[in-house]
Amino acid sequence: MSKIVVSIVMGSDSDLPVMQAAADMLEQFGVGYELDVVSAHRTPEKLFEYSKNAHKRGIQVIIAGAGGAAHLPGMIASMSPLPIIGVPIKSSNSIDGWDSILSILQMPGGVPVATVALNGAKNAGILAAQIVGAGTKKVQDTIVSYKEELGKQVEEKSKRVATQKG
Repeated sequence: MSKIVVSIVMGSDSDLPVMQAAADMLEQFGVGYELDVVSAHRTPEKLFEYSKNAHKRGIQVIIAGAGGAAHLPGMIASMSPLPIIGVPIKSSNSIDGWDSILSILQMPGGVPVATVALNGAKNAGILAAQIVGAGTKKVQDTIVSYKEELGKQVEEKSKRVATQKG
């Protein structure tokens, strides 16, 4: 795998089944990544160290997933100069995921967090690859191919549907 340039963090290891989709997409695009658990509430010192130093380690984008109060993405964004992609997670203690969505989405001016859909880690991985791909032709080429393939799949489905008689 290539050099690690994307960091995927989550508030708990119970978030891994959702966040794995981001890792899978980054692997597909050949983008190096790391995975870790960083809790905004249970390990604040680790959160501060991680947020302030990720860019010094060569990280270019951070994907942060969190459920419930979902402070992780916003807290990282408050201390890091990197683009942060927040993944709201429907957790066992959430209010159908809305608390997580709103906690990540409603950031104050000056502290942006790009937010994907509830449990939308796949799109977070694609978005992170697109950010990296803006400056890395090899990654951008794989994204172009991926999107072309999505179009081909839709055309095939269209032909199948159009040939059915009612």
